[in-house]
Amino acid sequence: MNVLLLYPRFPKSFWSFEKTLALLDRKAMLPPLGLVTVAAMLPQEWEFKLVDRNVRDTTEAEWAWADLVILSAMIVQKEDLLALIREAKQRGKQVAVGGPYPTALPDDAKLAGADFLILDEGEITLPLFIAAIAQGDRSGTFRSDGVKPDVTMTPVPRFDLLEFDAYAEMSVQFSRGCPFQCEFCDIIVLYGRKPRTKAPGQLLAELDRLYELGWRRSIFMVDDNFIGNKRNVKLFLKELHPWMVAHEYPFSFATEASVDLAQDQELMDAMVLCNFGAVFLGIETPDEESLALTQKYQNTRDSLTDAVNAITRTGLRVMAGFIIGFDGEKAGAGARIVKFVEQTAIPTALFSMLQALPDTALWHRLEKEGRLRSKSANINQTTLMNYVPTRPLEDIAQEYVEAFWELYDPEKFLDRAYRHYRLLGEATYPNKGRSTRKNVNWVMVRALLTICWRQGLVRKTRWQFWRNLASLYRHNPGGISSYLAVCAQIEHFVEYRQIVRDEIEAQVAEFLQGEAQRKVEAIV
Repeated sequence: MNVLLLYPRFPKSFWSFEKTLALLDRKAMLPPLGLVTVAAMLPQEWEFKLVDRNVRDTTEAEWAWADLVILSAMIVQKEDLLALIREAKQRGKQVAVGGPYPTALPDDAKLAGADFLILDEGEITLPLFIAAIAQGDRSGTFRSDGVKPDVTMTPVPRFDLLEFDAYAEMSVQFSRGCPFQCEFCDIIVLYGRKPRTKAPGQLLAELDRLYELGWRRSIFMVDDNFIGNKRNVKLFLKELHPWMVAHEYPFSFATEASVDLAQDQELMDAMVLCNFGAVFLGIETPDEESLALTQKYQNTRDSLTDAVNAITRTGLRVMAGFIIGFDGEKAGAGARIVKFVEQTAIPTALFSMLQALPDTALWHRLEKEGRLRSKSANINQTTLMNYVPTRPLEDIAQEYVEAFWELYDPEKFLDRAYRHYRLLGEATYPNKGRSTRKNVNWVMVRALLTICWRQGLVRKTRWQFWRNLASLYRHNPGGISSYLAVCAQIEHFVEYRQIVRDEIEAQVAEFLQGEAQRKVEAIV
């Protein structure tokens, strides 16, 4: 059986970083971890080829070679997923799909022509699919019926199928699920509220495999809440540290965690000791009323500002997510988010309008209230909310555009990055020796020269850029390379904030025109 694994394209988004990636000759931020994990679960006598459409297009030879096409996607990849299903069927291929998007909205993939729907978590549903193939079935839908698998049985992903040079970071997964119950979140719908973790030795085997294959750069732990099971995380970090020392710190790590990480200094110190350098926090909003309404109580127990500062001073660069459009939200929410981001000096602040994702508690509540405008959703930053908010949509959109524009003003972004790295400079880091020094090559030199040219000479940031760099050289010289990597992000955001403004304003104009037309029709 020749299996072609296809990963659909992402549209240009907050995280796509095309301009930044181009500086380092990379094509995508992260690889399709789900597909290489699926490849490891399928019969190993089958032959596999993987094409990440964010890296390159599928060749005619690959299409001709394939007996079976398997695709996985998130909702944001909807357009390319459906197009790939149709193309595969036009070429006479058997098609199987899975992942978060087909699991949430299986009818979309089925209507596009998919033969097999492998939904929920593959540890349970892939064996059902394999059995169906073995007995000659040509179609089928496989679900886990609410059962959550034991992830300690998940095999080491087939990392060898990836084109390593194409990616800025590698990815691994330690846990699935989250103990909290945020109303808008689909993670607890997909993976449950009881975090399930791999065994420490199991994940170390994955790191061993990446090390054997020659990976020596950053790894993103893609857990939606890395600290959901703090006990098991601490046990893992206890075993990870000697592995990192023995291998001379070949990787740096980043991950996602809940804000209550700040309450556990032992855990933060252990992460820094193991070379974790960054963490993404779901802050959402500084408005406590909105946090309580959406049941994100873990963000209301302590000062969010103090939490961000505590995490930063420990040595973890903070990235954070923010949302506008909660029910009962007071005017000026966008400005309050900007104020919070500036106060806490968070350089990278993901900012979106709220979306009601399929099957979430928010989705069900709004459906019951008759407020859903669309039963689909799109979590990109260039999409209006898919429900009727409690204040005028056009007001929320205007605040959103203005705040996004201000957050990614080059001068303000560089100022936040500088202040953040001054705080990071207060941290105590482990002595990793000389082995972790990066090998300088022409690509890195060219990237540095490009950043210096654009930010230090061409733009109005020129004096600020050199002043900040000189100050960091005095106060945090070890953080300069990481600081410059963050500065490079503005190459993406300068373009992307204009895209956000243009697309949101166009959608608002279309929405208002439609509302006016409906009012006219109602009068007539």
